[in-house]
Amino acid sequence: MPDAVVSLSHNWGLAVFLLGVAGLCAFMLGVSSLLGSKAWGRSKNEPFESGIVSTGGARLRFSAKFYLVAMLFVIFDVEALFLFAWAVSLRESGWAGFIEALIFIAILLAGLVYLARIGALDWAPEARRKRLASKPKS
Repeated sequence: MPDAVVSLSHNWGLAVFLLGVAGLCAFMLGVSSLLGSKAWGRSKNEPFESGIVSTGGARLRFSAKFYLVAMLFVIFDVEALFLFAWAVSLRESGWAGFIEALIFIAILLAGLVYLARIGALDWAPEARRKRLASKPKS
């Protein structure tokens, strides 16, 4: 069979799939607009989450430490996924794969030690840490 015919058959499958997805989305949006409530009220335009009407503004200020710890969590979580994939293929990778994984883990540990040393994992503000360090132990 020529390559064009094989490619065309694969593209038809993709086209049918995309048409099905678009049709399903259009069906869900259409049915919800037909069957959904049309009532308007004072509370309809207010933000609502978890059964509690919100108070105050949505512009809260978060510490940069929050975002830093969140990024570090994601980075180390993805690295844990790499180690999981390595563990699944341990027999196929042999000793060379084992040594490479040990090097990878050593680099991760070095990064974690570095982050702990520079204080990236400390939640307490520096003033509070100094106050706790200077407090006499009883």
